Amino acid sequence: MVALREALRRRFHQELPDIEVSFEPADIVSRVMSFGANTPIEVAVSSANLGAARAFAEKLRNALSGIDVLRDLQYGQLLDYPTVNVDIDREKAGVMGVRTSDVARSLTAATASSRFTSPIYWADANSGVAYQVQVQIPKPDMASIEELQNLPVSGRGNSSIPLRSVAKISTGTTIGQYERYNMQRVVSITANVEGSDLGTAANRVTAAIDSLGEPPAGVSVALRGQVMPMEEMLGGLESGLFIAIAVIFLLLAANFQSIRLATVVIASAPAVIAGVALVLWSTGTTLNVQSFIGAIMAIGVAVANAILLVTFAERSRVEGRAANDAVIDAARSRLRPILMTSFAMMAGMLPMALGLGDSGEQSAPLGRAVIGGLLGALCATLWILPAVFSLLRNRASTRSRSLDPRDPESRHYIAPAPSP
Repeated sequence: MVALREALRRRFHQELPDIEVSFEPADIVSRVMSFGANTPIEVAVSSANLGAARAFAEKLRNALSGIDVLRDLQYGQLLDYPTVNVDIDREKAGVMGVRTSDVARSLTAATASSRFTSPIYWADANSGVAYQVQVQIPKPDMASIEELQNLPVSGRGNSSIPLRSVAKISTGTTIGQYERYNMQRVVSITANVEGSDLGTAANRVTAAIDSLGEPPAGVSVALRGQVMPMEEMLGGLESGLFIAIAVIFLLLAANFQSIRLATVVIASAPAVIAGVALVLWSTGTTLNVQSFIGAIMAIGVAVANAILLVTFAERSRVEGRAANDAVIDAARSRLRPILMTSFAMMAGMLPMALGLGDSGEQSAPLGRAVIGGLLGALCATLWILPAVFSLLRNRASTRSRSLDPRDPESRHYIAPAPSP
């Protein structure tokens, strides 16, 4: 589809150089995601002064034309709609007995129709049905300025005189469409994106806008289209990811009755994020909803493995072993379950990460993020977590802050009653 669009753009540019084309989405989902914009990229320049907004929009369009991933760059409004200007010489018209209304009536029939200016109805006497009658000169008979200049206009004494005798006719342009936002007129620049993801294209567009400096007084610039929902979505996913980590940390602190143990378990989360980022970067995958979901899934599996390791290490430490020996023994005994869990999850995600099948590329970021996160979590669980546990739970450290009454190092420790 991308190759077809590019081929059509080249063909249109060669055969119809004066025609601007734009490949706009036909589905309702894309239009809703664009917040009413016709293209993924829309830069709106608004001001109470339309001339100032258009002048700055022209500079902005020249700056955006240097971005190679943008296609169909054009104005969203009709700013140069072709017109025919009729300048009536009132002195000549008065001498010949021609009124402005006479000229307007002749021009209406010649260029459009009298249907909306002078409604005329004819009632059929037999059926009683009323029909609207409109007067219009056939379009083939009015195809040039010369023919319009020879248009007959009613003068004094029901005489007909050509329009050229009382008016000067010329071509021109005018604003064909006005759009407003917050009561200010808007000139928007629209563009499609090819050969790049939306986030990268949006960053380049933002850099081009910033390169122009501050807009003139009273002129504001806003980047719209699919960029706004994308930024809101990514911001929400980032917040959700950190909130999930914080909630896991609080649950672990309540479960272990120790902030230190919760810190040891949650220490695998940065390794998961680093692994996700590394795999996405190496495979050229964008950061999107699928990859964020994969990162959250990987954090869940990593935390489960870390809990398994820390639980066994803490149990050995409470039984009287040194923190170093306890965590090494836990890592050895739990090595097989951790490896089996991680590799089984990665093997299950491998077909998805390869993007096999129809529409496989849509779900590929999820599989790649999970595999990268589990690789990072595996390294952290087997090499980093034991060191962190040993550092925080070493017997040579300060007294434990654990609230567990069964922990001998806790200030709340309750010694078991001696057996009789």
